[in-house]
Formats: sequence, C-alpha cells, structure tokens
Amino acid sequence: MKVSEKGTKMKKALLTLTAMAAIGFASSALAETKLTIANWLPPTHPLFSDVVVKMAENITEATGGEVTTSILPAPLGPPPAQFDIAANGVVDITFGVQGYTAGRFKTFNLAELPFMGDSAEAISVAYWNTYDKMLKDAGEYDKVKVLAVFAHGPGAIFLKEGDVASPDVLNGQKLRVGGGFVHKVATALGAVPVEGPSSKAYELLSQGVADGILFPFESVNAFKLIPELSTAITVPGGLYNTSFFIVMNKAKWDSLTPEQQAEIDSVTGEALARLAGQMWDRADAKGRAAMEGKITVSPATEAQLAAWREALQPAVDAQITEVSASGIDGKAARELFMAELEAASK
Repeated sequence: MKVSEKGTKMKKALLTLTAMAAIGFASSALAETKLTIANWLPPTHPLFSDVVVKMAENITEATGGEVTTSILPAPLGPPPAQFDIAANGVVDITFGVQGYTAGRFKTFNLAELPFMGDSAEAISVAYWNTYDKMLKDAGEYDKVKVLAVFAHGPGAIFLKEGDVASPDVLNGQKLRVGGGFVHKVATALGAVPVEGPSSKAYELLSQGVADGILFPFESVNAFKLIPELSTAITVPGGLYNTSFFIVMNKAKWDSLTPEQQAEIDSVTGEALARLAGQMWDRADAKGRAAMEGKITVSPATEAQLAAWREALQPAVDAQITEVSASGIDGKAARELFMAELEAASK
C-alpha cells in the first residue's frame, strides 16, 4: 500500500472517530440536562416534601434519566419573588402564590372563592382544566412554562378567643392573611387584615400582632401554630382557598427536545395538580387530628353562614369582574370552573 493511501485512510479514520466522539458528547450532554428547582419552605412542609420532591423524581423517571433535577439548598428570594426568578432564568423551576404579588394576576381569583368544595384534589383538578381550556388565553403566564396551578384545602377560621356562635365573631379581630381574596374575606366579615407570608404566621400570633388566622387545617399544624390558638370555625366548602403555581423558565423549556417536553407534560399539568390536591387533603386530615384536645373545632352556625354569604357576595362578584379584566369572560370562566369541579368531584 502506498504511503499516500495509508495517509488518506488514517485521515478518514480520524474523521470518523472525531464525528463519533462529537455525537457521543452531544448525546452525553443531552442525557445530562439538569433543571434547578428553588424552594422557600421548610424541608418538612408537605408542599415541598410530597409535591416538589415527587415532581422532581417524576420528571427524571418520565424522561428516562435524560432530564435530572437539583433542588437548591437555600431560598433564592422571598415568596413574592418566585415567579420572576423563574421567568428571568435565575432558576429553572419554582413555585409560589399568585396572591403574594398584588395586581399581577387576575384569573387565579376563580380558585380562591368561598363555599366551593371540601376537596383540594377536586378543586385543583378543576382549576387546572379551567386554566388549560380557558384561563391561559389571558396571557398572564406567557413568560414561563406553567407546570401546574392548584389550590389548598378549604380555609377555616382560627382564633385565640371569641364567641364562636356569633355572626359577628370576627368584628375587630386582627387576622393574619396572605394576599389575594382572603384579604377581602377578612375585611368583608369585619376583621382587620394583617398581611404576611405563611412563614411569618407564628411570629404574628405569638407576639400578639394577630388575634387569629384564616388558614387550612394543614397550615396551622405545619407552621406549629396550635399552641397559639384555642378555637376554630369550619365553613362548608371553605371560607376561601389559596391558589398556587409551579412554573418553569421558558427558555429552558424550549431547550428540551419535543420528546422530553411530552414526557414532562405527562407528569405535570393535571397529574401534578391532582398530586398537589391529594397532598393538601392528606395534610388537612393530619392537621385536624393534631388539634384534637388542643383546639375546639365548631361548624359555622346557620346564622353565621347566612350572614357571611351575604357579606361576601359583593366581593365574589368583584373577583369575577376582575377575571374579566384579564380579557377572559369571567362569568363563563366561573361556569366552566364549577362544571369541571362537579366532574372532578364524582
């Protein structure tokens, strides 16, 4: 064989090896796509341990290990900043509460209305389906990929003291509330809202800044508030709910292959909303059990329900009008939500 032929064959072999190495490197890079996930809750909180962690595991499993996740060990910002840190690419995935950023979101109001239902799972599934079929057209989440929207269990009234049978039991009571509709609930029922994130609830109650709190049973237990409270009033269907989101940076989402996107879609959306709702229902049952013998729980009287329904109706109407301000027909969206809720409750 001539030297020139040997040289040509060696060059071809080197080119082939180089190409194979490049393909292998690309495949390896593809297989090692890692999503960073932010967390601002205590690691034992069920929203983190039972939903965020499980979601991370499901994403890795659904993609056959091509997409992995890394949950950051410390918060990158306070709860109200979570949407922006995902939208701006500071982190790939995060979760938060729409009501913590007043005026930014409008369609979430439908998920926070009173007297809707006692199952967080049913409400969350209905919420996601309403979002997917109608609410997303408002464009509020165009800067991100929405992985889920969902709601916690029915909100109840927890107080240090008060006449639990009186329709005026909340008059003048300073109640810790989050953002969103619950602030309007407290005001409409005669209370004085004291705003602050859930993580500040113990501080507000223990220091006497707040006389009580509007919360689901789960949260009273999770944030260790039971020693600070003595009585509770439950309302059929809940006095309010709180809406949550889980979102992903859009550029990161767009960097995934169509197959990976489809695989992640299979374990998010309705599936993730259902997972979150089931978690809240379990946690509420656990929270209520933890209160036995420590907090006296009483159902709202007929007089209270009648008075509170009347007092809250203008606020409910205003919420639906606010949804319409997003460009969505608020009344039609409310009807769709309730139809989805009926279907999810069967």
